[in-house]
Amino acid sequence: MQLGFVSAILPDLSLEEVFAFAAAEGFACVELMCWPVGKAERRYAGVTHVDVENFSAEDARAVNQLAAEHGVQISGLGYYPNPLTPDLEERALYVGHIKKMITAARLLGLDVVNTFIGRDQTKSIEGNWTAFEAVWPEIIAHAEAEGVKVAIENCPMLFTLDEWPGGQNMAISPAVWREMFRRLPSPNFGLNFDPSHLVWQHIDMVRAIREFGSRFFHVHAKDLKIHADRLYEEGVMGLGWSIPKIPGLGDVNWGAFFSELSDVGYRGPVCIEVEDRAFEVDLAARQHSLRLSRRYLEAYI
Repeated sequence: MQLGFVSAILPDLSLEEVFAFAAAEGFACVELMCWPVGKAERRYAGVTHVDVENFSAEDARAVNQLAAEHGVQISGLGYYPNPLTPDLEERALYVGHIKKMITAARLLGLDVVNTFIGRDQTKSIEGNWTAFEAVWPEIIAHAEAEGVKVAIENCPMLFTLDEWPGGQNMAISPAVWREMFRRLPSPNFGLNFDPSHLVWQHIDMVRAIREFGSRFFHVHAKDLKIHADRLYEEGVMGLGWSIPKIPGLGDVNWGAFFSELSDVGYRGPVCIEVEDRAFEVDLAARQHSLRLSRRYLEAYI
């Protein structure tokens, strides 16, 4: 496995500065964010370290040269919108940008892009399958043509009132993953697995790795703490009791996590994803969060 981080936490740095930081801190790889240039839609979004709009072979050579100069690999490209939004014009923009990211990955010589399935948050999971089948076969066909794998992160995207009641990503559980792969059984369609999202759903992380590990194309390392007092006040139907933390400061059993990853034969990137508000004071604090996370996870990699 290769230890890296998600570049979304370093929006202040240029691509070259991200690579330089990764190299100086001993990271093997970085997942590079590819949001469209412009205003962020939410926290940790809107970061553009690779602009895939009109991305050319010359652009790819320049990015790869920077990576080579610093001795850092690119684990994959990342863009996490809601491709199943009921706003069809907005949906078309998201789908088009995902396709551009896939093409950029091929030009860069990469085989993985990371994203969300999306969801109409006002409908049940069952009510979203029609939109899934209208949108995703086209995206995966493009990925197959480009020789690129699409890894879906398992984040429910249900943290704030504007994402209530269903969240904006339906790929949240084993039952949904099973159905996704049944309806779209492509070898280019898999998961970007984040264990933290299973903790607050009370889903057995080890069992999930055992069943779906062969479909892991990429892995995120983020921890999560269940705030008992807030859970008491709000109940499981409420919000604000699941707190993202850096690895080692939450409730993920990292020994069991890496034990099972190794048992199923996963040998790909493990990228630290920082969404811990305790480390958001400034750039130095966010860089320190990555440094602390690396020190903790090196015991397992």
